[in-house]
Amino acid sequence: MASKVFDASELDAYAGELQKVAREFPKKEKTFMQKEGRKLRAKTLREARTLGKKTGNYLKSIKRGKAYRYEDDTMAIRVYSTAPHAHLIEEGHRIVTPEGKETGFVPGRHIFEIAGKAFEHEYVTDIDEFLDEVVEEL
Repeated sequence: MASKVFDASELDAYAGELQKVAREFPKKEKTFMQKEGRKLRAKTLREARTLGKKTGNYLKSIKRGKAYRYEDDTMAIRVYSTAPHAHLIEEGHRIVTPEGKETGFVPGRHIFEIAGKAFEHEYVTDIDEFLDEVVEEL
């Protein structure tokens, strides 16, 4: 009776490559998220410049945060404003006289929301390219 031998050396090499990619993936994922955060910040700044007037420190206050993980192991990054009046521009506010009489309302500009929606398509495209790049390394 003839015995058959199964050569698993190629399978072992492939498993080793998978482990290597799994170790390097979190670093690449964090770098990717930081890059995407910079792109979103730039898009937000472009949208904020459409206010049409000098906005004090508002433009300088728009920042990119650190990449972080949620409990369900998903990566996230945020773009935010540190300006104390940012919520007034974003969400709108009442105009009140010193006596307390309301004279009008300024509607919100929703800068972060508009920039986020405009960035969605580019982000999905970038994720596809990133995943293709990671798979090619295998």
